[in-house]
Amino acid sequence: MDNKRIIEINGMKLEVDLSTARIVDEFKVGDNVKVLQADNKVSAGVITEFVNFQSLPTIVIAIFKEDYWSGCAVEFIYFNEKTEKTEIVPCCEHELKLDKCRIVDKFNQKIEKSKGEMEDLTAKRDYFIKYFEKHFEQV
Repeated sequence: MDNKRIIEINGMKLEVDLSTARIVDEFKVGDNVKVLQADNKVSAGVITEFVNFQSLPTIVIAIFKEDYWSGCAVEFIYFNEKTEKTEIVPCCEHELKLDKCRIVDKFNQKIEKSKGEMEDLTAKRDYFIKYFEKHFEQV
């Protein structure tokens, strides 16, 4: 029995022996992936969900972004056949993974900074109420 088939991938025709063909990328929830986006930056990510929409099945990927100005953030990418200029590939075993402790520390630093900003705004509000109250009294 002939197991060879002609398949077309991105305009290139290939003859494939189906008896030896294998799935190249197989993803599951929790897998670490690398995400290449339109800006040509690669981000570390993790697959959080497969959403089985009838018209457009979608993979939800949480990516960790870190830079000097904005600190750190978790963003979500919704990857499907209409997603443009974005690629995902599995992380290899030998690659450097995200360091959980370092990332948690960065979030804690951001939380402390935000708490300080909140305390400052609260003090300014209280000052305004205390010293500017007479400007708003009814005559």
